[in-house]
Amino acid sequence: MGAQDKTPSRLLRGIGAHATITEDDFTPGAWVLSIGGAEQSHVNLAHPEEIFYEYLRRIGNVLDLAAPAGQPLRTLHLGAGALTLTRYLQATRPGSAQAAVELERELLDFVLAHLPLPEGTVLETVIGDARDALSRYEPGSFDAIVLDVFAGADAPEHLTTPEFYAEAAALLSPSGVLLVNVGDDPGLAFCRRQVRALQEGMAGIPGAGLAALAEKSMFTGRYPGNIVLAATAFPWSEEWTAQLLAAGPHPADVLTGERLDVFASGS
Repeated sequence: MGAQDKTPSRLLRGIGAHATITEDDFTPGAWVLSIGGAEQSHVNLAHPEEIFYEYLRRIGNVLDLAAPAGQPLRTLHLGAGALTLTRYLQATRPGSAQAAVELERELLDFVLAHLPLPEGTVLETVIGDARDALSRYEPGSFDAIVLDVFAGADAPEHLTTPEFYAEAAALLSPSGVLLVNVGDDPGLAFCRRQVRALQEGMAGIPGAGLAALAEKSMFTGRYPGNIVLAATAFPWSEEWTAQLLAAGPHPADVLTGERLDVFASGS
């Protein structure tokens, strides 16, 4: 049997594509989850505190600021992937109570079978729609919510509305943060709409803050890529901006206030 035949593979019946897990040839102890031949997640089992994908690293940097170092974070992951951030939080904030919602049961089973979670991880797994799952939880249940389920025009519409963001925001603690990964094409029309939807959805929380994080050139709108939106249940801190700019990956930019409004307007 050839090496290719030994690659773990699972058919995801919901989307009619195969998921595979392959070794990262350049990083010992690391693995890549692909779906339909496209890389989706990267996991370093040897060092889960190391995050390979740039946008996930930016999300991790915000999670680092969400509470004092080492303090557990109650976290909801909408979209499980290979559970990279679940592993990260267990490594950096041991004992964090986490929940992960995944639409594809076969994907979550496949990942957990071949990429086991670190010992001591506290994780509730939920199979179902990300929005439907919100009703399982009481207001204020989470210190962080991470939405990582869509890219551009293929996004499920019911997960892109101000109403959805308001429902998610209601689950945040007073010190909570909502993080949204937005993948988009040049022009960034979808991302700009998501900024506006998130602004409207957070309007019910007095003093709520919002920022957009990305590689600096992404905000020109000339390139495809990922932008992370970070909404806080409290006023955005300029100290956070400085720390996130310093943390990278570089070159980094963080849009807030008027700069973010200009971006959202399409100017």
